[in-house]
Amino acid sequence: MNFSYKEILTVAFTLFAIIDIIGSVPILISIKNKAGGIREFRVTIIAGALMLLFLFLGGPILNILGLDVKSFAVAGSIVIFILGLEMVLGIEFFKSDGDVKASTVVPLAFPLIAGSGTLTTIMSLKANYGVYTILIAIVLNLIVIYTVLKSLSGISKLLGPSGLIAIRKFFGVILLAISVKIFAANAAGLLNH
Repeated sequence: MNFSYKEILTVAFTLFAIIDIIGSVPILISIKNKAGGIREFRVTIIAGALMLLFLFLGGPILNILGLDVKSFAVAGSIVIFILGLEMVLGIEFFKSDGDVKASTVVPLAFPLIAGSGTLTTIMSLKANYGVYTILIAIVLNLIVIYTVLKSLSGISKLLGPSGLIAIRKFFGVILLAISVKIFAANAAGLLNH
């Protein structure tokens, strides 16, 4: 096992950009307010478990279900698109039942943190990087995710209500763009089947 710090940083930054936990702050705050709280540690652990599951078993699991990565990515892109629309238009599509436990898995751990983009990226990084390099990059990202989730109240105070609205709309548009990109990259392959 020889580690290249450059490779670890490359993979870590790739995942950081895809997960976009900083860009998700406005939607995380709104979910926290709607659900009455977030179980930070539990969300981090579930998101981490999903990433590890896809690192080791992603391909086989999708094959068993009769799905391919493209189908998975398209489905995830639609959910990300709806989340982006929520942020831009201020309309609630995902109705919260006020249950913190329910929002821990959906939409927090999946698809917001460990979404189709993250999971498909992990599967494609495996083609170019070693498993241990990707493992370290995942752990580094989980530390950042936990820190951000724990600091939501402070971040909220720092930005203020108007700052949160502006950032929410800005990152909503970015989420829409990411979802369209994921959709476009994968939908064409589905139509050719």
